[in-house]
Amino acid sequence: MLDQVRPYALLLARVGIGVVFLVHGLQKFVTMGLAQTTAFFDSLGIPLANVAAPAVAALEVVGGVALILGAALPVFGTLLVLNMLGAIVFAHAAAGFSVSEGGYEFVLALAAGTLAIAFSGGGALAVDGLRQGRRRPVTV
Repeated sequence: MLDQVRPYALLLARVGIGVVFLVHGLQKFVTMGLAQTTAFFDSLGIPLANVAAPAVAALEVVGGVALILGAALPVFGTLLVLNMLGAIVFAHAAAGFSVSEGGYEFVLALAAGTLAIAFSGGGALAVDGLRQGRRRPVTV
């Protein structure tokens, strides 16, 4: 039974985490705006904040959509995990673990969940899995 449920559990996790990244990326573009996001990144001491802010916002939007669709999961999953590690180092580590204190608890959970999904095949309805199913085996 576990094998029958696993693809759907991965689908729900993939979509849930993908939506979180998508919304956070859109906030950087729309709600805060890139100028304010860049200023915030600069205040955190993030190198090349004027490059990092739009790059992170774009990664979170595109990576979030990729997670939702289950497309290029190892690539976008790895990039999003690195993004979260950067968030821990630059924004959350000094506050400790607790999310209520601005700590890294939530960011760490996103990184761990994303890492698991990135190398899981994505579960049901993942574009990566659908593409693999269409590939014909190579015969020698």
